[in-house]
Amino acid sequence: MAENKNYSAPEENEEMETEMTVTLTLDDGSELECVVLTIFEAGEREYIALLPMEGEEAEEGEVYLYRYSEDADGQPNLENIEDDDEYEIVADAFDELLDEQEYDEIVGEDELE
Repeated sequence: MAENKNYSAPEENEEMETEMTVTLTLDDGSELECVVLTIFEAGEREYIALLPMEGEEAEEGEVYLYRYSEDADGQPNLENIEDDDEYEIVADAFDELLDEQEYDEIVGEDELE
C-alpha cells in the first residue's frame, strides 16, 4: 500500500483535457505515477480511482482506490482504505460506475447509427 500521496492538479493555464495525475510513494520508497480516472461517491464519502501509468500494474490494468477529501484550502488528501467491508463497497461502486459508462457509450453509439 502507498504511504504518501502527492496530488498534481493541472496548472490553471493548462487545458482541462490534460490528465490529472497523482504520484504515490509506496511502502518501499519507490514512486508510482497514476492517472486520475474518476472521483466518485460510495456510501457517504468520496473516493478516487487511480490507474498506474507505467510498470506491471499499468499493463495489468490494476486500479487503486483511496478515500478522497479536500482540506479547507482545497488541497486533496488521499487515505488508504483499511476496512475490508468498506473496500468491498467502494470496489462495487466503482464497478457499477464502469458498467454505467460502458452502457452510456453503447447507447451513444447506437444513437449515432
